[in-house]
Amino acid sequence: MSKLPQPNDPNLLVGYSTSDDAGVYRISDDLALVQTVDFFTPIVDDPYTFGMIAAANALSDVYAMGGRPLTALSVVAFPEKDDPAVLEQILLGGMAKMAEAGCTVLGGHSVRDTELKFGFAVTGTINPKKIWTNAGARPGDKLLLTKPIGTGVISTALKGGAAKESWVEAATKAMAELNRAAAEALASVEGGVHAATDVTGFGLLGHARELAVASGVSLVLDSRQVEFLEGALECARAGHLAGGLKNNREFLGGCVEFAPDIAPAVENLFYDPQTSGGLLVAVAAEKVEAARQALLKAGCAAMLVGEVGEKTSPLIAIR
Repeated sequence: MSKLPQPNDPNLLVGYSTSDDAGVYRISDDLALVQTVDFFTPIVDDPYTFGMIAAANALSDVYAMGGRPLTALSVVAFPEKDDPAVLEQILLGGMAKMAEAGCTVLGGHSVRDTELKFGFAVTGTINPKKIWTNAGARPGDKLLLTKPIGTGVISTALKGGAAKESWVEAATKAMAELNRAAAEALASVEGGVHAATDVTGFGLLGHARELAVASGVSLVLDSRQVEFLEGALECARAGHLAGGLKNNREFLGGCVEFAPDIAPAVENLFYDPQTSGGLLVAVAAEKVEAARQALLKAGCAAMLVGEVGEKTSPLIAIR
């Protein structure tokens, strides 16, 4: 991506140069479009649930920008040998979650493929003056996280037949939960949010790095304040590590430093790729308690997981 030319368009407010969650294009002084696309292979056995999770995951990018989703187009790759009834259930699950978000599915595109994949391209709207990006964090800001982590290791354990039912249920519930309530709660605290991103495939550390690089700051994370899904630690200790986790660790190695007393399983969870994870938000220190209370009132997690500092080395320190 670094070798691609940057678009020369004054109405492009957020492009791909800062690895943000979605693109933003200005239509007028008080209206801009938010656009994103995301699709992936199944991570749960039930097709209807997979459809819901895929929709929640795609919608999350719009919420992470502070936007409101309006329309969606499905993206489908489906094996010719598979039962079309499975695809029907996937689509129904996706449409149900989109309906919950108030987002209209206009149609979509499908292709034959050897491996099943599903997701959505989502378009939303936002006021150009109220965009959340990953580039606005300031030294002194506090970091909030709105969902526990661990979906990657639990999904990997599920594929290996080693996940307890309660673990899968907890992970599924988290992945199918929209980030709408969290975004609305945070938006209610005027001037509170300085930067935001959602935690997905690059894991908590990967998305934290994007926020730090885009903002020109460093981050300190408190490992004791990050909550893990039920069963996530057990899965990590047992070695149920997705390929994406290993890739994340490899990519981030030089810019992350863990305190020596942090257990290897906890380290792995910080690299664990998430599906439809929560929002990681840099909030003005004087507004962080109001933001936490708004999140809790909305029924969301409100973990105070760290703080923003001046840029230094390492880029991200975990204590």
